[in-house]
Amino acid sequence: MSEAPWLTVLGLGEDGLDGLPPASRQVLDRAEVVMGPPRHLSLIPQGDAERIEWPVPFSDGIPLLQGHRGRRVVVLASGDPFWFGAGSVIARHFGAGEWTALPGPSTFSLAAARLAWPLERTLTLGLHAAPLTRLRPHLAQSQRAIVLLRDGAAVAALAEWLTELGFGDSTLHVLEALGGPRERVRTGKAADLGFDDIAHPVCVGLEVAGNGTAIPKASGWPDDTFETDGQITKRPVRALTLSALAPQRGEHLWDIGGGTGSIGIEWLACDPSLTATAIEPRADRAERIRRNADALGQDRLEVIHGQAPEALGGLRLPDVVFIGGGLSNALLEWLSAHLNAGTRLVANAVTLESEALLAVWHEKLGGDLLRIELAQAAPLGPRRGWKSAYPVVQWSVTL
Repeated sequence: MSEAPWLTVLGLGEDGLDGLPPASRQVLDRAEVVMGPPRHLSLIPQGDAERIEWPVPFSDGIPLLQGHRGRRVVVLASGDPFWFGAGSVIARHFGAGEWTALPGPSTFSLAAARLAWPLERTLTLGLHAAPLTRLRPHLAQSQRAIVLLRDGAAVAALAEWLTELGFGDSTLHVLEALGGPRERVRTGKAADLGFDDIAHPVCVGLEVAGNGTAIPKASGWPDDTFETDGQITKRPVRALTLSALAPQRGEHLWDIGGGTGSIGIEWLACDPSLTATAIEPRADRAERIRRNADALGQDRLEVIHGQAPEALGGLRLPDVVFIGGGLSNALLEWLSAHLNAGTRLVANAVTLESEALLAVWHEKLGGDLLRIELAQAAPLGPRRGWKSAYPVVQWSVTL
């Protein structure tokens, strides 16, 4: 019979012991060591257990915790440790038989109860250690979100950022210390919030409103969504390219010749499980890709300043590759020699030379070869006519 876990991750509310069920109290009473942030330790009375403040940064606490392996240890966390909490980080460092978790009500559950919002239809985000721009893809009329924030200054920054984007009419429900004696709920508009005494811990119930521009949920965002010097896969071609790339959960993309970063950014926006690396030879464009990704809530995009294929060695191998710039025979030779079988490849060509190269490789490896010809209505004297864009040849293949 296996031994009981020595480590318990205990979800604690702002009411301290008053909110703990009997089983959680018993675990805490038997503990030899209690670890947690100073605020959590202050919520429980002094006992016989050794009390250790969890250090900052958080990762520094893992070796301390490992040093107490075999003793009865309780780690205090907020509410539900596995919802934007410490639970998953701790679980990665210990075997399944070593730890157990006793969650409490999450801040999201408490906030939804105060606001009478159906939690299953409310966006939930933990931004206490992440940029506010993670909200950007979700800013649309009538969107509701519960957002965990670091402190009162972060609430003020959120209100200012929303106003700058044209969402100053959004309602912010500021919820402090939910579930405890210091609980307070106040409401105001982003444009004139005016609260200067917001106490930690805090979350915001957000109801989006205003004249700001919402980002579409479909592929092919408007070109002016991105900062660009003109080197961008235009919206209709981008939509067709994302369709050809066909992102699936958990896949990793190489966006070679990233330009503005639009392909990699829209790829990431399809699903939070996706990852991407943009490779761009020009330093100014690599910096622009970084700015676009950060501003549009896709800060997890990895940006590599370098020339392919030289810059590809040592990178995490992709499931999917897009070549939007720098197409050459040497690059295609490298990719076909180094990538795993089953990797999907999509390449766009505009010049006659690159089109001819794709025709050669299509004959060699097969796949689909598609010619995209687009025209838009434009003034033609006093009337209108069709103005054609350069045709794009797109090759899609599975290696």
